Amino acid sequence: MNYLKSIYNLYYDGFRNLTIGKSLWKIVIIKLITILVILNIFVYDKSFKSEYKTEKQKQNFVFKNMTKGD
Repeated sequence: MNYLKSIYNLYYDGFRNLTIGKSLWKIVIIKLITILVILNIFVYDKSFKSEYKTEKQKQNFVFKNMTKGD
């Protein structure tokens, strides 16, 4: 347990004494959040409209899920 506490203190002291690093970490976190939001909206978009282009495909999907019968 003492080992984990010493590791925690090492990182805590290191981040507490940062000057320019705090600003850089804020920029990195903002960029990561922005990238993840953009990926989630445009790349991982799995909506009903994007998956099934024609009306027949949409009807078949709904019919299969309605008649699955759990």
